Amino acid sequence: MKIDNNTGLVLEGGGLRGVFTCGVLDCFMDHGIRFPFTVGVSAGAYNGLSYMSGQRGRARSSNIDMMEKHHYVGFKYLITQGCIMDYKLLFEDFPEKIIPYNYDAYFSNPDRFVMVTTNCMTGEAEYFEEKSSSERVMSIVRASSSLPFVSKIAYVDGVPMLDGGIVDSIPVQYALDQGYEKLVVILTRNKGYRKKEGKMRIAKAFYRKYPELQKALSVRNIRYNQTMDLIEKLEAEGRITVIRPIRPIEVGRIEKDTTKLAALYQEGYEVAEQYI
Repeated sequence: MKIDNNTGLVLEGGGLRGVFTCGVLDCFMDHGIRFPFTVGVSAGAYNGLSYMSGQRGRARSSNIDMMEKHHYVGFKYLITQGCIMDYKLLFEDFPEKIIPYNYDAYFSNPDRFVMVTTNCMTGEAEYFEEKSSSERVMSIVRASSSLPFVSKIAYVDGVPMLDGGIVDSIPVQYALDQGYEKLVVILTRNKGYRKKEGKMRIAKAFYRKYPELQKALSVRNIRYNQTMDLIEKLEAEGRITVIRPIRPIEVGRIEKDTTKLAALYQEGYEVAEQYI
């Protein structure tokens, strides 16, 4: 894999399917592969932070080891925290106590790292780069990872935000617009996947205060599928490299089965090795 100053890395989200990305990124770290520019959405932003700080295995531990030990997905957290996952564990205890995040390494890393959120007021994507405030880093990645309907709204600089995947699930066009003509794109779905139409009634019920967010949710599948069309076109033209799961995906967005998660992580590592 040849990387120069015009090469960018794009990380799709996908909840716990992002463990595939963990495998890819650990493989990259094992081979000393770095990119001048990385953009991550939702789980892509969460897992990408460990890549940017050079903490090999940290994201895997969060997705697999902590799931096995703490069982941090469940409806009880919707009642106690307003989220389907234990966000206190993921965004407070884990980065502060369990495997502390190396902010010094991240802040001193000269490579760019962008995290994507959705602005609930405007219904548009927001793109954040933060290399000075640890609190703001966590608020951004938490917002980027706040799945609609099963997570409460998060705030960045006082602005209500949700998962960046609502508007820009795979920010390939953003990376191109930033001047990175050669892209490596890590997907968490099989080739040919397309998103089905969502249920607008649910969006209206959940987000009455945010009409622009409702609109964004109503066309989420259209935007996603258009992006996938673009990715497959650029891939066919040889303009981008796409790393995606080969075996049929068995891991759900809020998967609890650590055997399945470990297998998908391993697949990510092995698929990435083919591109080294």
